[in-house]
Amino acid sequence: MRIKFIGAAREVTGSKHLIVTDKGKKLLLDCGMFQGKGLETDAMNRNIMVDPKEIDSIILTHAHIDHSGLIPYFYKLGFRGSVICTTATRELCSIMLPDSGFIQENDTHWFNKKRSRQGLKPVEPIYTEKDARDCMELFITTEPNRRFYLDNNVSVKFYNTGHMLGSACATIMIDENGKVIKVGYTGDIGRASNYLLRPPAPFEQCDYLITESTYGDRLHQDKTGAEKELLDIIRHTCVEKKGKLIIPSFAIGRTQEIVYILNNAYNSGDLPRIPVYVDSPLATNATSIFKMHLGDFNKDVAEVLRYDDDPFGFNSLHYITDVAKSKALNNSKEPCIIISASGMMEAGRVKHHIANNIDNPKNTVLAVGYCAPTTLGARILSGEKDISIFGMPHKVNAEVRSIDAFSGHGDYQEMAEYLRCQNPDKVKKVFVVHGEAGVQERYAKYLRKNNGFKDVVIPEAGEMVELRV
Repeated sequence: MRIKFIGAAREVTGSKHLIVTDKGKKLLLDCGMFQGKGLETDAMNRNIMVDPKEIDSIILTHAHIDHSGLIPYFYKLGFRGSVICTTATRELCSIMLPDSGFIQENDTHWFNKKRSRQGLKPVEPIYTEKDARDCMELFITTEPNRRFYLDNNVSVKFYNTGHMLGSACATIMIDENGKVIKVGYTGDIGRASNYLLRPPAPFEQCDYLITESTYGDRLHQDKTGAEKELLDIIRHTCVEKKGKLIIPSFAIGRTQEIVYILNNAYNSGDLPRIPVYVDSPLATNATSIFKMHLGDFNKDVAEVLRYDDDPFGFNSLHYITDVAKSKALNNSKEPCIIISASGMMEAGRVKHHIANNIDNPKNTVLAVGYCAPTTLGARILSGEKDISIFGMPHKVNAEVRSIDAFSGHGDYQEMAEYLRCQNPDKVKKVFVVHGEAGVQERYAKYLRKNNGFKDVVIPEAGEMVELRV
């Protein structure tokens, strides 16, 4: 049996890992898009290193676009196998993938106008909204802690990772001529103390382990302190300066966490009575899905539900889907909070809000999650004072703040603690993926020293490795 690392190898996005059994069965662990590298990203997403028509199944750990976003492209190129995932992951993909297709069509439309003026041929989007809707027919769901058999020789079992709604670690059991190999793939690992979700669940012993390393050299700040800091930033920006607080936030997971925190602050009287806008059709639809899965949340949410039947809604909160109402926010001078996607500030409505508000010192831009190194979010957070948005120059006069305690990824101690469910003497090799190269080196060293894993490697993109019983 062999495994080929196609994406998220010394990268933070584009998770794709191909398993090829001795009998020729091809399984793809996740099918994610590369994000945040401008024009280079398009070429990386089209260079998939495998024929989609040959893939038997995609085992999908969760719905984030850097793990699921190329499924419609594979479908467009002839993939007709199955996509195995949890129910919540399928439901989220049903809104996230079409949204991704719509964004690509829209971005390509404007890009082709520019190419036309330069006398260049038009380009096609990687996939369309229709491709994304059509590929949903391939999804098959199974629930955590149940073994799902793809055939007589291959099965998968999911375990909750607490990273986002529906997220799971996948353990793949493969029978090679009477000898069984177990491969564990963590996907993205959540945090032991999550605002909404249950903590990550231990998974069964594996022979080979593939694990993420996004925050492989960082520790998150205290969660309680982060809530106070958020409320302090709100008061400083919206009450004292009478400005706008722009919170770029991933539409799925992070937005619901922030709304939940603000809902609790509203109930306790700690939230200033100012308008709060969730300006994202995707986040609005996702919140509806979250409300269908309240049983998947942790005991803290269960306690809130005893006296508040809607933890994602309060009187001063407004969900916006209409484009005209979104544009009106940019013309409004009222102090308010605007939560909008995307979290890395690379696309979507938040990019317009930043363009219209970042030159005003009354306002604040608050990052609440990871920004890949080449993204607009990373440039703003690094302290750049002159930036370009939609090809137009802007001065960064607004305050720029960040709170990383809201991250859906565990820090290096949390991730390593999660992996203690594995006996290191029984793990033949650990593959560290989904992280920046320098971070991976430090995390790999930590896993050897702290967890006792003897063979920890960092695969290169396109590298093929033999897995033996």
